[in-house]
Amino acid sequence: MNTKARSDARKFLERLRGGPLTFGRMLASIRRADEVVQADLARRMGISRARLCDIENGRRAVTVEGAAQFARVLGYSVNQFVAVAVEDQLRKAGLKVRVRLEAA
Repeated sequence: MNTKARSDARKFLERLRGGPLTFGRMLASIRRADEVVQADLARRMGISRARLCDIENGRRAVTVEGAAQFARVLGYSVNQFVAVAVEDQLRKAGLKVRVRLEAA
């Protein structure tokens, strides 16, 4: 996928969700689009359904490692999941920045 398509997808999701793309919103949207129920994803991640619900609703943050694990379990880009998780942490610190990751 090229950069423009990624940018368009992010803008679409932000408009759809009515706000900035958070890790929880992204995760919930992808999970629903892939027709994965919370209980199944929680089991595959080795966490409780309640914890997954808290992550999706922004009540609980994920680590960089956790974001990468979600990406691998769901079959998506680790870089994108980690970037959105880091953006969440920066936004909570009062910094409005966009993160772009590239493989080293």
